[in-house]
Amino acid sequence: MSDTKKVDEKYISEENMDDLWNVWYSELHDGSSGLTLKIDTIHESTKSQFQRIEVIENRDFGKMLVLYGSLMVADNDNNAYNEMITHLPLFVHPNPGEVLIIGGGDCGALTEVTKHPDIKRVTLCEIDEKVVEISKKHFPDLTRGLADPRANLVVSDGKKYLEDSRSKFDLVLLDLSDPIGPAADLFQKSFHQTVSDRLNDDGIMVAQSESPFYNQETVKAIYSNLKQIFPIVRMYTCFMPIYPSAFWSFAFCSKKADPLKDFRRDKYDELNLALQYYNDDVHFGSFMQPQFVRNLIDNC
Repeated sequence: MSDTKKVDEKYISEENMDDLWNVWYSELHDGSSGLTLKIDTIHESTKSQFQRIEVIENRDFGKMLVLYGSLMVADNDNNAYNEMITHLPLFVHPNPGEVLIIGGGDCGALTEVTKHPDIKRVTLCEIDEKVVEISKKHFPDLTRGLADPRANLVVSDGKKYLEDSRSKFDLVLLDLSDPIGPAADLFQKSFHQTVSDRLNDDGIMVAQSESPFYNQETVKAIYSNLKQIFPIVRMYTCFMPIYPSAFWSFAFCSKKADPLKDFRRDKYDELNLALQYYNDDVHFGSFMQPQFVRNLIDNC
């Protein structure tokens, strides 16, 4: 028997069969740097009217939802994004009865909002119904809020929904994918003005505002626009290991309430929510930014 044949037999022996599965996922920023993960399982791969949708699994992060080639959610990321985009403004607004979420088809933000008993109604406006369907199938913990009687799912373009609606909201959350494809219009100044017009006099808008490290030009443009619309605009950040640079930002935009001065300690203590990432220290600490981020947004 040749040495080559011995090597081949050893390679394909039962104890080494795992080596034959060699599938990797990479998400790169400008084709230069990014995150690479070994994929243990591909649970689903399909295409909706708007985008490609995959559900993959990795040893460290568990199941992950991928939209148009970008990671959106993961089982094992401590739910940081969903908790930060929701609980932080909900513990600032004095009476957040009517909440609107635009985007967020994985329903994670919706589920977090329903943990607040004073919410009267939370409307989720998602353009791609397929994302909701796949999330219900693969991420039941994220989507359980859909069963709440206060939850209202609307399948529609978020821009059109707000332009056609005359409803007023206390809190609007822009839980958007990146500013490309169907979400691109939702990052523009005209849309932010529409959101402001649909907010009550004490309303708050929170929008995901990309990576302050990778997306600096986009961040500057977003905050420049927002500062022309809202009296109070503050950036806060969180650790998101599956997002580019793992350093992610949110824009807190308010007509009256200050996110630091108006934190509702009484409500926070009363609810005593069992969360994975957000807490009172994180609430305040998330607004403390490194100097390069201060320079970025102060000069908008």
